[in-house]
Amino acid sequence: MKADSRDAAVALMEQLKPQIMGMNGLHEFINVMNEDGSGYVISVTENKDTSDANADKVRELWGAFSDHLEAAPEPHGYDVMANWKN
Repeated sequence: MKADSRDAAVALMEQLKPQIMGMNGLHEFINVMNEDGSGYVISVTENKDTSDANADKVRELWGAFSDHLEAAPEPHGYDVMANWKN
């Protein structure tokens, strides 16, 4: 994110929460961001196939942030090796 867009991007994310959390197979959504706008979005989904099937919706949601992005994100999928919680 652009550093000066952080607050607006967070507000937009909160506005889009129902669409984000409503994606098929989504179990957990984590967004971390530093003051300079750098950060990560991590989503835990039912499985890789379900995640891949959400690709168009994810692109649409990222498109809503276009005014706030330094560059378009490039999603990567990984297998969950641990997801510990207290």
